[in-house]
Amino acid sequence: MFRRSWRRVSTATAALLAVTTLAACSDDPSDSQDLSGNRVGAMADYAAGTQFRATEPVSFSILYNNHPNYPLKNDWLFWSELKSRTNVTLEPVAVPLSDYEQKRSLLVGAGDAPYLIPKTYPGQEDTYVSSGAVLAVSDHLDLMPHLRDRISRWNLKPEIDTLRQEDGKFYLLPGLHEKPWHDYSLAVRTDVLDELGLAVPRTWDDLYTVLKAMKARYPDTYPFSDRWSKPNPGGNLLNLLAVSYGLQGAGWNFQHTSWNAETGTFEYTGATERYKQMLQYLNKLVTEGLLDPESFTQTDDQARQKLANGKSFVISANAQVVVNDYRPDLAQTNPAATIAKIPLPIGPAGEINPASRLENGMMISSKAREDKNFVAMMQFIDWLWYSDAGQEFAKWGVEGTTFVRDAAGKPTLAPDVNVIGLNPDAPKHLQKDFGFYNGVFAYGGKPELVQGFFSAEEQQFQQVMNARTPIAVPPPYPFSDAEREQASLWETPLRDHVTQASLQFILGQRDFGRWDAYLAELKGKNHDAYLEMVHKAHDRYRKANS
Repeated sequence: MFRRSWRRVSTATAALLAVTTLAACSDDPSDSQDLSGNRVGAMADYAAGTQFRATEPVSFSILYNNHPNYPLKNDWLFWSELKSRTNVTLEPVAVPLSDYEQKRSLLVGAGDAPYLIPKTYPGQEDTYVSSGAVLAVSDHLDLMPHLRDRISRWNLKPEIDTLRQEDGKFYLLPGLHEKPWHDYSLAVRTDVLDELGLAVPRTWDDLYTVLKAMKARYPDTYPFSDRWSKPNPGGNLLNLLAVSYGLQGAGWNFQHTSWNAETGTFEYTGATERYKQMLQYLNKLVTEGLLDPESFTQTDDQARQKLANGKSFVISANAQVVVNDYRPDLAQTNPAATIAKIPLPIGPAGEINPASRLENGMMISSKAREDKNFVAMMQFIDWLWYSDAGQEFAKWGVEGTTFVRDAAGKPTLAPDVNVIGLNPDAPKHLQKDFGFYNGVFAYGGKPELVQGFFSAEEQQFQQVMNARTPIAVPPPYPFSDAEREQASLWETPLRDHVTQASLQFILGQRDFGRWDAYLAELKGKNHDAYLEMVHKAHDRYRKANS
């Protein structure tokens, strides 16, 4: 998923170290620690390719993100089959999706968190590092052969290095993708394109041309009326444009810094010429009546209603909302209408795939390190989240019950099981009735696993995106504890001011002739000092790891 919270990134050209070097470099592998009292239930011969099964029954607490689309059930097949295969019982501490991040923060801060803390995006662990509340998981990579094997075979060291703190260690076990997977883009009414004799827009300039033609044919509409603007105005749209303009992110993925490879320096994203050009593009759309100005304030339901009622023809999208939201909405109001997600429009940065290969992952409570079953726990995590067999189980379930294999051995849903509309008339649901394909457990992996439930059109979308150059991974700048504390004081006022001023520029409430005044305002909010601290941290990291 593209909606991610990234903190820092590392050099794309960094050479991959051997697996043994990976565990030793900047880490303190548990081989050198005394874990003799923490091996109860652990397998003595656990290795990559091995099915994990604890040598005696064990149980681990886990913070559980309770999704409203498939509320937690204690009788799910997932739980019983997991215990049967691994001898592990998970004890979920259920938290509603809407409160997950706040509850996680409270539990970790109070020292009451369960052992396993999943659904944590890279960067979200920063807050807890200095307190010692979460484990330096990089100290224990030798207990996780599947994870180490994937880092090595998939050349993931540059991405893994983005997780490292100033001490050289990392505190989050991330979800890993072999290939980038980009989902978010725009959806366009393809029947309107056909009516106007227009091709699917390939670039942002093409989109402007399409919107102009739609406006000429339907003058009483705003051809583009967007969603996903709460709580971040223009959340998805600004982020898509930012990466298309060669920036690290904006909107709901706002990044304070972007790496300028030409100058070899970090720039403040909201102060760059590229960011200004992006805002000018949006201002042109608003000024010419092509983009609904309410796009930055309206609810998702309001945006969907406009699309369904023919008041707009373009909207932000991912694969699921096209199937679950837009097509059913249109089917009720205009059965002849067709809509599709288009490949991310190309901007000044060229044909890039902006997705990272890191996914949300897991923190581990530091208390778990003292548990007698600690080694077994790390082996279990390694199998369920990082082995081919564990990932297939978490996603597809049990062969013969929730899925079958075709002649080539490829999993396919059982005929009586539905998920994301693949068997719409089936009486059972993979997530709701069985607990599989659960966002707490199923993410990342090989492309064939990630794309296992993709429709033919989504696979075609992925083929287009995968043909593009992966976005470069800029250098890291891990802050010290003191720097992080200072950064937290500066970042919120800076982000808030960028957000406010961006909307003013987009909506025409502020003229671009006042851009220099805006830059001066950023300086007044410690923009220069922030960048100086970023470069200092980067130089320190580079020297320590050269």
